[in-house]
Amino acid sequence: MSSSDSMPAVISTSHGLKDTELPVPTPGARDLLVRVKAVSINPVDHKVRRGGGDKVLGWDAAGVVVATGDEVTLFAPGDEVYYAGSIDRPGTNSRLHLVDERIVGRKPATLDFAAAAALPLTTITAWETLFDRFRLSSQSRGTLLVLGAAGGVGSMVIQLARALTGLTVIGSASRDESRKWALDLGAHDVVDHHDLPSGVDYIFSPSTAGRIERFAEILRPGGAITAIDEPEGLDLLPLKAKSITFHWELMFTRPLFQTPDMIAQHELLDRVSSLIDEGTVRSTLTTRLSPIDAATLTRAHEMVESGHMVGKVVVEERLE
Repeated sequence: MSSSDSMPAVISTSHGLKDTELPVPTPGARDLLVRVKAVSINPVDHKVRRGGGDKVLGWDAAGVVVATGDEVTLFAPGDEVYYAGSIDRPGTNSRLHLVDERIVGRKPATLDFAAAAALPLTTITAWETLFDRFRLSSQSRGTLLVLGAAGGVGSMVIQLARALTGLTVIGSASRDESRKWALDLGAHDVVDHHDLPSGVDYIFSPSTAGRIERFAEILRPGGAITAIDEPEGLDLLPLKAKSITFHWELMFTRPLFQTPDMIAQHELLDRVSSLIDEGTVRSTLTTRLSPIDAATLTRAHEMVESGHMVGKVVVEERLE
């Protein structure tokens, strides 16, 4: 496969998503060239799309390694993988995709490509929230409040907290479907978004704007918040009286800055792959679409942007 070969891809333009052909990329030293079998859609896709400019979107994929860079040691051609990529590189909405091996995991053997593609970005975000930001362990106790419990990240926060910590996990949801989803994933209880419980130790927040004062009220002294959104003009002063810690979580930080511990994402994806194969954690796939083209991806984006998704929507290559 030479660098002069072309491949199908979908690019984001000012007029929407568009089918095109792009050159096949050449792997760098630590890169895998992956034949993409399925991709999932996340809020970051439409955030980047709204930023303008022609670009390939997509930050979740499952596929098969077809070539490797000279310094690759973790994978070989033929390996089935899943990963979320890096926001500073072209996305996964193409037939072939380059990704650094240090942020790639072994695809769970018990899942097909679509079910695996639903997981990486939300899994990394959830894992880093629990174990890098909150610094939890299997010995941790207390109460975790998971806002947006039926969303992609919330779904994984619930499962990983139940599997790997001793926390009491409370989700928030507003619809019966969302409540049932969160309970099925292992939440001990589910509350309404507007009736949050007091006396919690940790809050995971995908929607933080206008909520800091309420968080300060319901958190115990010394509690902690991890947020994944970026509301403008956030005032954290109400947290001071209780010495509450506020964390940001961005799962792209490690690949963006090539941090010395970047391989931690490979390791956590492999760990979660094992948890899935053991039956401890399950895929959050709820909707399958096909094929991977501009029309189908546009439909998937609209579903995610509606704000009513439970679980994840995945677009897979056309099934023969």
